[in-house]
Amino acid sequence: MCEQEFLVFKAVAETKNITSAAKRLHISQPAVSLQIQNIEHHYGTKFFNRSNKGVTLTKAGLIFYDYVCKMLETLDDVLQEINQLSDDHRGEVKIGATLTIGEYLIPNILACYYEIQPEVDFKVRIANTETIARDVLERKVRIGLVEGPVPEHKDLITEKFWHDELVVVVPYHHYWAARGSVTLNELSKDRMILREVGSGTRKVLEISLKEKGFDISDFNISMELGSTQSIKQVVATGMGFTIISALTVRKECEEKILKAIRIQDLYLGRDLNILTNANNTKTKEERYFIDFLHNRDAIEKVLMFPDRY
Repeated sequence: MCEQEFLVFKAVAETKNITSAAKRLHISQPAVSLQIQNIEHHYGTKFFNRSNKGVTLTKAGLIFYDYVCKMLETLDDVLQEINQLSDDHRGEVKIGATLTIGEYLIPNILACYYEIQPEVDFKVRIANTETIARDVLERKVRIGLVEGPVPEHKDLITEKFWHDELVVVVPYHHYWAARGSVTLNELSKDRMILREVGSGTRKVLEISLKEKGFDISDFNISMELGSTQSIKQVVATGMGFTIISALTVRKECEEKILKAIRIQDLYLGRDLNILTNANNTKTKEERYFIDFLHNRDAIEKVLMFPDRY
């Protein structure tokens, strides 16, 4: 049995679908089916119950799944330790970051970190909160940096490293701008430009609105975009307002392109979190980087004075 077959088995067990597992692994559906057949033949038992709705684990499959997870974790830990022994080893940290953090915070955070730890290489993947959480669980990235609610999972460790606030953003000369705040009822009557489903920003907004008796469908959503930068450009043309992180519009507000205002009857605070996999043994470089993120003075310097980096 090889690592690839274990990865295929794990993907099928977790997605409960051959096609979905193939998409996750970027291989063909017949290849997945063949490898599952090979695994079952090797162990002489059926690991999956098959039906038109997909596949589910048998009792033997449930037992095998637990061992497969442990074996893959052990293989990953061995690889990490062997890499550390290399004479020409440069530390590497694989990070997954949500769009807000990846586009607006990570560049300055890494620039500051390189001043104290220049012998580390970073690989950064940017996606929405749901994707990054899944990547941490699947060990595609070692550290996830996300905003907003985090999916609950027994293997996800969540640590807060900063706090952010969502604000209403309008063009600088919008009639709301001079007031500094607006009500939810007023927002429901204008056009809203919104982040895509699955983003931490949208999730925070949906949960907060629900607590006030509103639903996102109560608003006139004229556009949904997957990029904060695109949203800001659309808002600047006067096509509507948006609700996004205050950290992402600081420059445009200083340049009098956009104006950030608050909602009178709703506070939209959220935590910025570090996600790690409880089953991973952190490398020295990963521990140092996480410690840096918990250094409030350092992160405040990065966020409050971004032009220095």
